Amino acid sequence: MKVRQDGQHSRPAQWHTTADPVTDREFWRRVLAEGGHTPVPRWSGEHTAPGVVAEHRTALPAATAQAVRRLADDLATDPGTVLLAACARVLAALTSDSAVVVGYLGADGPKPQALPCPVPVADGPWRDLLHTAARAAAAVTGRPAAALAELRAETAGAPALFDTLVVAGRAPRADDLAPETVLAVGLDTTGPQPELVLGHRPRALDADQAGRISGYLLAALDTLTRRPEADHHTWSPVSAAETAHQLDGLAGPERELPDRRVHQLFEEQARLRPQDIAAEQGARSWTYRELNARANRIAHALRARGLRDENAVAVVSERNLEWLAAVLGVLKAGGVYLPVEPHFPAGRIADMLTRSECRHVLAERDACAGLPEALRAAPGAVAHHLDDVLAADHPDTDPGLPVAASQGAYIYFTSGSTGRPKGALCEHAGFLNHLLAKIEDFGVREGGVVAQSAPQCFDISLWQLVAALAVGGRTRIIEQAAVLDVARFVETLERARVEVVQVVPSYLEVVLTELERHPRELPHLRCVSATGEALKKDLVARWFAAFPDVALANAYGLTETSDDTNHEVMRAVPEQASVPLGRPIAGVRIYVVDELLRPVPLGSSGEIVFSGVCVGRGYVNDEERTRAAFVPDPYRPGARMYRSGDFGRWLPDGRLEFLGRRDAQVKISGFRIEIGEVENQLLRVSGVRDSAVVITGEGEHKQLVAFYSAAQELPAQTVGKELGAALPAYMVPGRIHYLPVLPLTSNGKIDRKALTRTADELGAAEGEFQPPRTDHERKLAALWAAALKLPADTIGRDTHFFEAGGTSLAMLRLAVALDRTVTPAELMNRPVLADLAALLDERAAEAAPAV
Repeated sequence: MKVRQDGQHSRPAQWHTTADPVTDREFWRRVLAEGGHTPVPRWSGEHTAPGVVAEHRTALPAATAQAVRRLADDLATDPGTVLLAACARVLAALTSDSAVVVGYLGADGPKPQALPCPVPVADGPWRDLLHTAARAAAAVTGRPAAALAELRAETAGAPALFDTLVVAGRAPRADDLAPETVLAVGLDTTGPQPELVLGHRPRALDADQAGRISGYLLAALDTLTRRPEADHHTWSPVSAAETAHQLDGLAGPERELPDRRVHQLFEEQARLRPQDIAAEQGARSWTYRELNARANRIAHALRARGLRDENAVAVVSERNLEWLAAVLGVLKAGGVYLPVEPHFPAGRIADMLTRSECRHVLAERDACAGLPEALRAAPGAVAHHLDDVLAADHPDTDPGLPVAASQGAYIYFTSGSTGRPKGALCEHAGFLNHLLAKIEDFGVREGGVVAQSAPQCFDISLWQLVAALAVGGRTRIIEQAAVLDVARFVETLERARVEVVQVVPSYLEVVLTELERHPRELPHLRCVSATGEALKKDLVARWFAAFPDVALANAYGLTETSDDTNHEVMRAVPEQASVPLGRPIAGVRIYVVDELLRPVPLGSSGEIVFSGVCVGRGYVNDEERTRAAFVPDPYRPGARMYRSGDFGRWLPDGRLEFLGRRDAQVKISGFRIEIGEVENQLLRVSGVRDSAVVITGEGEHKQLVAFYSAAQELPAQTVGKELGAALPAYMVPGRIHYLPVLPLTSNGKIDRKALTRTADELGAAEGEFQPPRTDHERKLAALWAAALKLPADTIGRDTHFFEAGGTSLAMLRLAVALDRTVTPAELMNRPVLADLAALLDERAAEAAPAV
């Protein structure tokens, strides 16, 4: 346990005995500075008064009690020290932190005092841990506590010293627990049967959790006394019963999937309702018969041109009706759908085609300027223009080709830390399972309208596109221009009678702000889902204040797991502090595990891993990264497990809580970005010697900031242009800074904390500050400060909205705040404050009455 699961490195502590030539004050200063605090993960469904302390007693087996006394005698110490070692190991397992600090109340002295006792839980045998605990207990009890009290008194607002207290020589009493202590542990040997006694605060640790912790401690004492030479690093406190509960009891409901593929469900609806409208885009619409006929012609054309089962077919098109027909056509033909946004750089398109061994490209004519160059760099790939394919004389009947549930359905390329994107291949069974969950949980129904608003490269775009078609509903494709204009987006939801829509939380916040400023009833809206980012409770509260009768669903999942695996469908604001991810959907198994893939104790943080029908096949033609992330499920022979790199914990109600990432990955506006890919691309810029990318801002203000070193400074526009030629726009850092040498830590690694501080310091626009002069400039400065969460006095005439940390979503918020005086496109084209103020001056002059 060298590293905590939240990514923070535990610090090795330097502990001292009474023989150390340091003063008492210096000793306690070091303990406070080096030890830290070890909070026990909270787990409670009880709502008792804050001061209540409950007691949990468990009989200590006679053999274990004798072994504890014998071991204590061998070390010339007391059983409390043995309990201290066991407690430290259990706390290390509960918190995934090897730098444990526990309170210790010794048995010696007329008035023993509870003291913070750091016990480093380094890898090694139990006997070494026991010696470490004995030395730690001797060190703190051998020092007068007066100096500790003085230091605490001098530190205003000092944090709690410890969460857990070990009481030596007796059972803990209620008054042993200080207000900030939630757990006290001791041994009661006064009766005929020795007992392990826990005092606990039910508001933090309920009776069930106290019982589990008691079991962990008994297991640790048993192993410590029976096998003191064994390596405790391989020990797990989780019992067989708890393991079974986590593996099976917390899994999603069992579901037997129908022997159908998604496109076959659509075909059934096309036979049932051929004249009903299947899809709309702008003023255009196609019936089920028209859409099915076009998709069939595409499928027959692909097979006629040599497509075979599981061949990748790239679809390069804007989001329109032809795109929808192409997606269905690829699935009908037994191919694997590969979405490619027309605005992607040629190099990235070529890499996607090459990695997926794609030979067939369905392209909207003239939609992608980089496609010819990409095709030249991808030998064997041939473009078929969609208009030519649809105009050709191919049958419009269902191909009826057999497509197995285990066949690949689609590939989505996501950012990769090695500098190359990785293509996640998912199968038809996982695709169908996810789609059925969306239909059931979000209420997609016959005749209902689902909004398709996500970009093609975002995996949620696929269910948005086809879910309604599987049940006889209607897909409404909302063009990107309308998505970027929030007022138009809301108007489209109302006019198109949209019932179900899914967006990222930061975009939902902008939509809600627009609706608060310009209220609309949206009477047809039934369910709004948020995904791709953490959904904050205050946004949930705002939503239900505005739309109390419209469900809000928090969805969580990964591209590699066939999209969303958890749904938390809310009808009111949740009681807990954070918005949970919800329970697994049907057919999905989720485990929270340690580094050895063992379930961690309930309530503790661990890596979220997935098993079941949702798990994709791997990364296409990328064996190394597939082996690292897609592993055999050790609990279900023959099943695949996906290691997500996300960390979370189970909540008492069986829901999952997301805690963060373990690696250098970030989500911005719902798009998953591997920092390493951006850094590696920056290294490819001519003249760049070293690179680093850090993240600044929070929520929708999160932004990539790049630093590079070179022999001489390169024009930022040149660097940005080269990055833009290789990366999608959402991966290009908003700011790029030159440093002669990148700062390093003491161990020679790039100091990212220092760079983040530097990024914040450089955040304001460069050059001599010029304060706003005109009324419109002052108004804009106030609005920009609010949108960017910066002090108003830092916004000047030359401030560049995006260089100051602005994002596309912050821009949309600004457009709403300006009450539609200017369009988002105009804001994008005039990012400097003085320029935008001049445009407002012009609009005001045009609106003024003629004299």
